[in-house]
Amino acid sequence: MSRIRVAVVFGGRSSEHAISCLTAGSVMAAIDQDRYEVIPIGIARDGRWVLASGQRLAIEDGRLPEVADDGLPLALPFDPESRGLVVVEPGQVPRTLGDVDVVLPLLHGPYGEDGTIQGLLELAGVRYVGAGVLASAASMDKAYMKLVWQGCGLPVGPYVVVRDRQWRRERKQVVDEIKELGWPVFVKPARAGSSMGISKVESEDALEAAVEAAREHDPKVIVEAAIEGREIECGVLEGLNDDPAEASMPAEVRVGSGHDYYDFEAKYLDDGLALDIPPKLPAAVIEEVRRLSVRAFDALGCEGLARVDFFYTPDGRLILNEINTMPGCTPASAFPKMWAATGLDYPALVDRWIRTALARPLGLR
Repeated sequence: MSRIRVAVVFGGRSSEHAISCLTAGSVMAAIDQDRYEVIPIGIARDGRWVLASGQRLAIEDGRLPEVADDGLPLALPFDPESRGLVVVEPGQVPRTLGDVDVVLPLLHGPYGEDGTIQGLLELAGVRYVGAGVLASAASMDKAYMKLVWQGCGLPVGPYVVVRDRQWRRERKQVVDEIKELGWPVFVKPARAGSSMGISKVESEDALEAAVEAAREHDPKVIVEAAIEGREIECGVLEGLNDDPAEASMPAEVRVGSGHDYYDFEAKYLDDGLALDIPPKLPAAVIEEVRRLSVRAFDALGCEGLARVDFFYTPDGRLILNEINTMPGCTPASAFPKMWAATGLDYPALVDRWIRTALARPLGLR
């Protein structure tokens, strides 16, 4: 039997470009090459799609990877009947690279994880791994994510949304609203991940600079009250054959003494964190984490996979922090480690993503 053709798409225009490359390197190393034919497609920082065979997708000498834009330029034709990729070299007649069976969009952040590439693939009539357009967009935007969860009766912490127009025209009113959260607060881009642009703010004096730093990544900012508690993560996979979604064994993230919180450097660049899988929690709390993770996944209409993050407070409450519809799967990432502890190793995990996507109908569902 011929192998299933999988287009692995990575890189992208967001500030999480390098993390996407790291995830792609890990996934392509784990995928079953006997079953799947992989077509690596890099999206350069300027948005160009290229055939990315042989590109470096790991951290070397402290340097993060990046998609080189010197590969064959590619385009996705909007023809639901073809499901193919087209090579579009300047001065040459466009030629097909062949059909693909499924796309694995390993993109993090805006212009990838936020429903944009999902909409592109829907228009092209190509199956893809992960959440659809609305679920991707709502999950990427922390403000709408929290609104959906609140509407479903799920526990979230206090927060304030800072929109671009408000910050420019009603800054004092915004600051007064944030002050009601109490100090410290965490200031975050509303639509970014990998701890990009996040600041912990201890007083009003540092607030404006923190908001401006977050606005470098996204004009829409969310400010969250700091929650005292342990950081717990849990993986979710869509069920096969109409089975309900299922949750992994959770993990507790412990940040090292050199980091005040779970920042970018702690996640990717040094030994600033440890994972406890399973976490040192009562069995009933672990089961509640898993139950709430599936509820959070279903509330947003997610598909394929996601990672759900919590705080577990000293008084025994679980508070939802955020969801990632395309979680990082680098060598340091919790998501594949949690599923390995649950009995699904990395190759089987990737196989599960692809089989779920192939079983899904095209169009509205």
